[in-house]
Amino acid sequence: MTISVLTPDCTIFSGSITSVSLPGVEGSFQLLNNHAPLVSALSEGKVTLETAGGAYMLYDEDANEAAEGSGARSLTFTIDQGFVEVLNNEVNLLVQGARNIR
Repeated sequence: MTISVLTPDCTIFSGSITSVSLPGVEGSFQLLNNHAPLVSALSEGKVTLETAGGAYMLYDEDANEAAEGSGARSLTFTIDQGFVEVLNNEVNLLVQGARNIR
């Protein structure tokens, strides 16, 4: 499935993933491939993505620009709050703010 993590200022991440864990307003939940359509509010917390091994775009806070990456890895962000939409294996994560955890 593919995901885009968007803030009002920039795209934080875009690419193929195998799963994503999210901080829902009523508790954490995980999305996997072929998940049913969903729209949900998100609270402040950690978002963890498992990339699928292909190419992806990740915003580099130090360089203040997008950088390409590849390979399977786990990425964690903290978000302020937002919404997630899932439809046809496309996940759109719309958040107020996001920061990479290193």
